[in-house]
Amino acid sequence: MNKLLILLFSFFTFAATAAEPAHEETNFDPGSMITHHITDDYSWHFADNFVVHLPVIVYGKNGLEVFSSSNFYNEHHQIVPYKGYVMEHGHIYYANEEGEPLTQATADGKEKHVGPLDFSITKNVASLFLSVALLLGIFFTVAGRYKSNRGKAPRGIQSFFEPIIIFIRDDIAKPNIGPKYERYLPYLLTIFFFIWFNNLLGLMPGGANLTGNIAVTLVLAVFTLVITLFSSNKAYWAHIFKTPGVPVALLPIMIPIELVGILTKPFSLMVRLFANITAGHIIILSLFSLIFIFKSFAIGPISVAFAIFMNFLELFVALLQAYVFTLLTSMYFGGAVEEHDHADDMGHGAH
Repeated sequence: MNKLLILLFSFFTFAATAAEPAHEETNFDPGSMITHHITDDYSWHFADNFVVHLPVIVYGKNGLEVFSSSNFYNEHHQIVPYKGYVMEHGHIYYANEEGEPLTQATADGKEKHVGPLDFSITKNVASLFLSVALLLGIFFTVAGRYKSNRGKAPRGIQSFFEPIIIFIRDDIAKPNIGPKYERYLPYLLTIFFFIWFNNLLGLMPGGANLTGNIAVTLVLAVFTLVITLFSSNKAYWAHIFKTPGVPVALLPIMIPIELVGILTKPFSLMVRLFANITAGHIIILSLFSLIFIFKSFAIGPISVAFAIFMNFLELFVALLQAYVFTLLTSMYFGGAVEEHDHADDMGHGAH
C-alpha cells in the first residue's frame, strides 16, 4: 500500500512539473521535461514551488566564489547572468556583454564556450551525499546490533539485511572468487547496496538520476578495473600475453584482443547500468507525457496504469542491476586471482 501511494504521488509530482500554467498558451514539450528530470542540474526540483537551489562553487577570474544557484533566475524564472557567469544547458560559463556564454576559437577554427573550474554541489552530488549518509547510518546501526546482540537471533533492521549480506557472501563472492573472497567482500557489499539504494532513490518523487549518470557508472567501473588489475597474478597475465594452446604465430593477434578485453569488461559494466536505469526513467516519464500530449480522459487512466506498472517493474530492475554489477565484478576478481592449470586449459588435465 505504501508503494502504491508513493507511485501515485510520483504521478501527481511529474504531472505538476510537466503542466504549463493556465494563462500561458504554450505547447507541452515532453523532450525538455524528460531531459530536465534525467540530467544533472544546479537546483533540485521536486515539484512546482518546491525547488531547492544548491550552492554554486566556481574558481574563475575572480578567484573562488560561492553563491546560490537561485541567483541565475529572475522573478519570472528566466535564466540571467550573475557575477559575470551565465548558466546554459546545465553548465556554467563566463558571460559576455550580451549576457550570453563567452566563446573562444579553437585550433581547428571552431568556437567553444569558456567557463571557470566548477566544483558546484549539483543535484547528483547532493543525492550522492544523501545516499552515502543513508548507507552509513543503516550499516553502522546494523554493525552495532551485531555487537550488542552477539550470539542472539537478529531482529529489526539487522534481520532484514542479514539474508542479503549472506546471499552476497555465499552465492556471489565464494563461488566466483574462491578462498580469497573475504578481501573483496567489503567492496562487493558496498557497490551492491550503493547501486541498489541509489536506484530506489531515483524512483522516489523528485529523485535524482544518480545511477543513470554515466560519470557515476564510469567511476564504479574504473574501481572494479583497478582492483582487478592490482589483484591479478602471474597466471592472469600469462593467459593474456601467452594464451595456452594458441600457436605462437597467432599471439600477435590474440594479445591485442585480450588487452582490449580487459577494457571492454568495465565498459560493459558502465554502459549496462547507465542504459538500463536511464531507459526506465525515460519510459515512465514518456507515459506520463502522453496525458498532456493527448489531453484525453481515455488516455489518462491508461497512461497512469502503464506508468504504475513500469514503476513496479523498475523496483525489480533496481535490484537486478545491483545484483548483475556485483556478480560480474566478482567474476572479474575471480579470474584475476585464480591459479590456472595450463594442462586443464589445453584439454590435457588428469581424469
